[in-house]
Amino acid sequence: MSDWKERLGVVFSTNPDYKYETNEDKDVETLAPQQQNLKIWLDRLKGGRVATVVRGFVGSGEELAALAKELKRSCGVGGTAKDGEIIIQGDHRDRVADLLTKAGYRCKRAGG
Repeated sequence: MSDWKERLGVVFSTNPDYKYETNEDKDVETLAPQQQNLKIWLDRLKGGRVATVVRGFVGSGEELAALAKELKRSCGVGGTAKDGEIIIQGDHRDRVADLLTKAGYRCKRAGG
């Protein structure tokens, strides 16, 4: 691999045939909304800020980003989608649960 950032964690290999493999699944199949089992959490970020976190999404990064974009737009706030989670700024658990339910997702509030 030519990108050193991809190889972080591999110190050295004496095997000339060694191939570094990442743990990322390249072809993740996105489950239908009815098959998703999402959990909505309230999380405290640095500085005491509050964020609504949606966990449990099974699918591609593009689908996750599209869902995050729709949730952010509907709530009128910022946020991000990374590592299989959607983070929405502020406490919008009820609104996010309503939006996900109307879109056909199975979801429930958890913790927080």
